[in-house]
Amino acid sequence: MDIATHLDMLRADGEALARSAERAGLDAEVPSCPDWRVRDLLEHLGGVHRWAAYIVESGSVERPSREDTTELFRAPTDRDLFEWYRSTHADLVKTLGTAAPDAPGWTFFEAPSTVGFWTRRQAHETAVHRVDAELAAGLPSAVPADFAADGIDELLCGFLAHARNKAVTDPPLSIAITPDDTSAAWTMRLGTADRRVVRAAEPADLTVSGPAERLYLLLWNRVDSTGCRLDGDLEVLTRWRESTKV
Repeated sequence: MDIATHLDMLRADGEALARSAERAGLDAEVPSCPDWRVRDLLEHLGGVHRWAAYIVESGSVERPSREDTTELFRAPTDRDLFEWYRSTHADLVKTLGTAAPDAPGWTFFEAPSTVGFWTRRQAHETAVHRVDAELAAGLPSAVPADFAADGIDELLCGFLAHARNKAVTDPPLSIAITPDDTSAAWTMRLGTADRRVVRAAEPADLTVSGPAERLYLLLWNRVDSTGCRLDGDLEVLTRWRESTKV
């Protein structure tokens, strides 16, 4: 997916999240994040939006300092929280939409460009938390299949395959992810000291199939395996999820 598509998804999902959060109310529990209420969701995502916008605007290739990060995540009181979130989201969309495609900046795994990295990352961050807000409001909506597949790819080939990730397991395991409604597929192998992922369906200890949306939310720990097909060692899914927390 290109920057423009990710930006469109970020814009739409952030607005949908705000609507669902207001419908649910700040004190509503977030079922997919058991320790959170809607207030925590808005504070977290608003801070993430501000953090990402700051990185793109600054052009620095260094990770923001602890002091800067603390300030960026500082949220207002309940009275102003909804408007604050809407403002942080709008500012992020504007920053990403007007940044030069080749602008320098820090990223936490390799990507073709800084703007491309942060537009994709914020689009998926917002999509997953939009689902959280909708679950809190009792009104879940869909994740498009192609976008869900892109998010699975970011998780497996970005977060989990990156050298800084420490996901390992003993004994080793392998898991294949094969959406029914897109042409994409992945196989990840976790060993005792490293991990490897390929963009193809290969023989594995467990193959998980189903709609791309369902697989996306399963891998991000938002749903259980209902609606998916599991072929192989069922214990592998539990072990894999315990070993690959982001």
